[in-house]
Amino acid sequence: MHLKRNQAPKNWPIPRKGTKFLIKSRKNGIPVLILIRDVMKKAKSKKEVKEIIHDKKAKVNGKIIKDEKFVLSLFDVLELGDEKFKVILKNKKFGLEETRNSDKILKVIGKKILSGKKTQINLNDGRNFISAEKFKIGDSVVMGEKIKKIELKEGAKIIIINGKHKGEEGEVEKIEGKNASILLKEGKINLKLNDIMAVK
Repeated sequence: MHLKRNQAPKNWPIPRKGTKFLIKSRKNGIPVLILIRDVMKKAKSKKEVKEIIHDKKAKVNGKIIKDEKFVLSLFDVLELGDEKFKVILKNKKFGLEETRNSDKILKVIGKKILSGKKTQINLNDGRNFISAEKFKIGDSVVMGEKIKKIELKEGAKIIIINGKHKGEEGEVEKIEGKNASILLKEGKINLKLNDIMAVK
């Protein structure tokens, strides 16, 4: 499905003028077509992007992708040849920054107790894994060669993933129930835990 350029999500870093139609995508993601053509300027047209993908030159989180409609979300890693770029949020818009690894930070959104004192951890991109380590909902996980836990706790460094402050980084001052007070450069705000992700 497609949408008109002027109807594109505000967090897509594209000009309002250009090709009339764009790929329709979920609000919290951005198609690889937009990233390669409009952000990275590695192609001039949809056809050129399709050629890059057909030649198996594009990977996301270490896996070859097969469709220009493939949607990337926050902290996904896009590889083109020897270059690696992490999807970030800057000024409330998706962007890319160079990175050296394919590690991705994900948020724990659920868990299920299994036999043998092990737990199935469910992540915000649909993935899950089995762990003997204790996680709580809201913690973050760095998925790479090894799995690393980042606790959502007082003092943790976070990024805001929803709302008008989306993309801003801060620090957890205090957690009370399902809410937290967050220290930003411009001051303190209160947010729901669902609206933040621990990154350090």
